[in-house]
Amino acid sequence: MKIIVTGGAGFIGSAVIRHIIRNTHDAVVNLDKLTYAGNLESLAEVSDSGRYAFEQVDICDRAEVERVFREHQPDALMHLAAESHVDRSIDGPADFIETNIVGTYTLLEVARQYWQGLDETRKAAFRFHHISTDEVYGDLEDPEELFTETTPYAPSSPYSASKASSDHLVRAWSRTYGLPTLVTNCSNNYGPYHFPEKLIPLIILNALEGKSLPIYGKGDQVRDWLYVEDHARALYKVVREGQVGETYNIGGHNEKQNIEVVHALCELLDELRPWQGRSYNDLITHVQDRPGHDLRYAIDASKIQKKLGWAPAETFESGLRKTVEWYLTNLEWCRRVQDGSYQRERLGTSV
Repeated sequence: MKIIVTGGAGFIGSAVIRHIIRNTHDAVVNLDKLTYAGNLESLAEVSDSGRYAFEQVDICDRAEVERVFREHQPDALMHLAAESHVDRSIDGPADFIETNIVGTYTLLEVARQYWQGLDETRKAAFRFHHISTDEVYGDLEDPEELFTETTPYAPSSPYSASKASSDHLVRAWSRTYGLPTLVTNCSNNYGPYHFPEKLIPLIILNALEGKSLPIYGKGDQVRDWLYVEDHARALYKVVREGQVGETYNIGGHNEKQNIEVVHALCELLDELRPWQGRSYNDLITHVQDRPGHDLRYAIDASKIQKKLGWAPAETFESGLRKTVEWYLTNLEWCRRVQDGSYQRERLGTSV
């Protein structure tokens, strides 16, 4: 297969591309606008492959997306391109509406036009795989309750509302036009190459610099944590084996309060990078909670396990250790993200 991966220079998208190039014979076209969260250095190990191509394209630019489809003739599209940081969506929702809703609409229309022009064999095999989030479901009050594929949508933030909108568009294009779509909703991802504004890398890097470790409110918000390479395996399995029109929830079976995650990170850092006889826990600071902060997410991933035979390979403990060890070994990658040099150099400006 030849697969277009939108947002392939992002955190999850780059993990998907690395997985495909490492472990399959398929070819990948990375379609990415290269916003602040897109970093081609995350693909350095596979960028020389003859099965990898990069197109710097905005998914809202219909003419350019049409060109990419025309030139590369894909067999599937995995749509991961999205504005994804909740805090940023609260401060400036417009980009989230444009990219997550208008961009998804543009991709659907280009894909529909392309799909309708394929011969019958390729038309039957084509897939549009839309990757979404568990945040579209809102939050859970019952501690025993889990998100399933039929949980009603109740998004709380501009980010999750924009993703819910894009999910609805994808299902509408399937129902109305017959476009062969698949939807997946995942829990919180973590792992290598995660942008430093997110919780786990932020805590690691702040701790190493002796800065405060900010925790929203009491830190009692519960998330289900999924190692990004487990997620990449699941996504590839869905695009290859999933049933058209179906939704699959992907979770790590690792519910943790945010404060538990931070304590676990501090303990690993105390072990792997001791700090002047003190514990990194001393740096924890509680800050005012953000508006509309969901309290608990938890995914029932039994459907993808039963139907497609996928299960996470990493426990939270094993995945978190791998993550901390990766960051300790790749501080130069982190520095280049933090100081912006990864962007300036690709734009041809001085560092």
